Amino acid sequence: MEPEKKLLPNGGYPMHRFEDLESLYFVYISNPQDRDLIRRAYEYAALKHKDQVRRSGEPYIQHPIEVAYILAQLQSGPATIAAGFLHDVVEDTDATIELIEEMFGPDVAKIVDALTKIQRMKLSHMTAEDFEAEDHRKIFLGMANDVRVILVKLADRLHNMRTLDSLSPQRQIALAKETLEVFTPIAHRLGIYTVQSELEDLSLKYLEPQKYATVLQLVNEKYEHRKQSLESLKKRIADILLDHKIPFKMESRVKSIYSIYKKMYKKGHSFDDIYDVLAIRIITESVLNCYEILGVIHSVYKPIPGRFKDYIAMPKPNMYQSLHTSILTGDGQVYEVQIRTEEMDSIAETGVAAHWKYKEGNNYNAKAEQKEIEQKLHWFRDFINVSAEHQEGSASEYMEALSNDIFGANVYVFTPLGKVIDLPSGATTLDFAYKIHTKVGDSAIGAIVNGQHVPLNTVLKTGDVCEIRTSKSARPNDSWLEIAKTNSAKNHIRRALQRRDADLLRQERIKAGRQSLVDAFKMQGIEEAEMVHLIEDSDKLRNEYHYDTFDDLCVMVYGKNPAPGAIIDMLRLRKKAAPRPLPKASKKAKDQVDDKTPVEVEGGVTGLAISFGQCCTPIPGDAIVGFITRGKGITVHRQDCPNVADGKRLVPMHWKADLGVSVYPVDIEVFANDRPNLVYDILQTFAAKSVAVRDLHAHLTGETGTCLVSMTVAVPHAKTLEDCFADLLGVKGVYEVGRVTH
Repeated sequence: MEPEKKLLPNGGYPMHRFEDLESLYFVYISNPQDRDLIRRAYEYAALKHKDQVRRSGEPYIQHPIEVAYILAQLQSGPATIAAGFLHDVVEDTDATIELIEEMFGPDVAKIVDALTKIQRMKLSHMTAEDFEAEDHRKIFLGMANDVRVILVKLADRLHNMRTLDSLSPQRQIALAKETLEVFTPIAHRLGIYTVQSELEDLSLKYLEPQKYATVLQLVNEKYEHRKQSLESLKKRIADILLDHKIPFKMESRVKSIYSIYKKMYKKGHSFDDIYDVLAIRIITESVLNCYEILGVIHSVYKPIPGRFKDYIAMPKPNMYQSLHTSILTGDGQVYEVQIRTEEMDSIAETGVAAHWKYKEGNNYNAKAEQKEIEQKLHWFRDFINVSAEHQEGSASEYMEALSNDIFGANVYVFTPLGKVIDLPSGATTLDFAYKIHTKVGDSAIGAIVNGQHVPLNTVLKTGDVCEIRTSKSARPNDSWLEIAKTNSAKNHIRRALQRRDADLLRQERIKAGRQSLVDAFKMQGIEEAEMVHLIEDSDKLRNEYHYDTFDDLCVMVYGKNPAPGAIIDMLRLRKKAAPRPLPKASKKAKDQVDDKTPVEVEGGVTGLAISFGQCCTPIPGDAIVGFITRGKGITVHRQDCPNVADGKRLVPMHWKADLGVSVYPVDIEVFANDRPNLVYDILQTFAAKSVAVRDLHAHLTGETGTCLVSMTVAVPHAKTLEDCFADLLGVKGVYEVGRVTH
């Protein structure tokens, strides 16, 4: 298929009638019911759009006709062409999807529904960039479900680009930019070259009009200058092939303006250094004929070293196959020669559309076609996986992943069994491992590339044969995030590290919660082994707090719900002891008393050793209580500390009136949504209050994107800490702050 790109004298494109469209699809669609479906879709669209006009002034129905015409050029099926007619009726008229399904069937309705959802972008609370990314994500998610959606969308965009002159310059630039960023990459990946190249040329015309005009002039001048040389070469090659009785057709090909523009302005080549501006394309009957023709041409014309490419033996990811060689002619000119079969030529021009051209009587099945696409286009499964992983979350991250991992994949590496894995430039063996399977990536320890043992950070190149070495004991580590280059591999590694950190955090909490239980039970004269036995045998405890294992309970105790004392009370283990008088301090204890201690026992009791509980780190301003420990004196706790449940061993205490200038350590936790510079902003909050941070540990929790920052800070008073907490809750991403009780 070759879309009609010939411009009319007024600068426009030919306007087609429905009868022109019929002449196209009548060639390959003969079933009366299928033809009737297309005609009914046209008549319904004409009825619904009858009072509407485009900005160019032409009747709106002209746009669906042109979209359907492009789809028929691709020899699409009747449902796809019908959807081309109907793709705007739900969005722009009072038609509904339910009515479309009733009139045209579920297959047409499915495509129209996907296209309508792409159009309906009424999203709030988004930046312009996020809105644009979300729009693009909807396009690709729709395509991941049914490739016919993108065929209609590409045809829709192509006609819109052909009629862009009717829009404002700002809108022209915006649509041209979006076309290059979103539509041409997917057209390229699907191998629809004729649509891709026209979209690229039209986009360049509006984005870089002067450079477009420069390249166009250079191409026209070169063609005029070499026309006679080119025709002479074609005649000479034709004579040679006729002598060897090799069947062939021959045509000339001019490289697209956008492709030349990229080489000149993006890669810095001069126009004269671009060898393949003009090319000869030879189409023959079989693969064997392709190689025969190559051998005959090389026996007569000298090939340019390094310019031969065998895409028949190693097809591109979009199924493109051809032999390319550049030859030097007798007059000193260089031309590219492309050699391929009829089928290869069809796929080279229209890609996936050519491979799945509508064939009557083949019992078309959309799901079966989609599955076959996944098998034939090995990148398409990666595309579906990326789309599935990013249905929620940032649309910008999704588009970045597509751009890098899918559209930017231009390195082709083989597995030992010959399967092709496509990767972006700079990708490593670790990226390759994750492309094979997540479990292979997580357990990778090295690789064998072309028979040589190499590390996971080895960069792969096209043609490498790679095998991944694994170990059951291997686990991802933080350095892997620097090794991996694909977004997909990085996401898998981050999730693995989050699971690891969540496991470590859980183990830390189990340990701390268990120790709190051990200490509390020992105060009741119960050793650890008996404690575990009592707790595990208690259905009452399990029913009350709804936990599955002893470790689960320890985590709950760490979170102070329940406190150890509550468990002891529920198990009815509290000792019935008489009130104890304050112990007399021994001489040794008296020697330990610090007259400068900031607290005192109510009632004027003195001479006792006083220490502060490390479990709750009390500070001035906290309500406090003393806990009597035989032989050790009094330990000061906050009154709400769960480790001081025994009221008979408590003594009232208060802070001294004159504390002087002192600071006290206190442990706190900050929960926040992870982001760059989060810890820096938290530290700045304390610095603004002149509060020193003595210890800090930050890590991701089990919740995706959630960070826990554990800190020890030195403050003079609880009021200072409260002020710091208030300021912390004003830091972007922070949603919870609190003190820690161990």
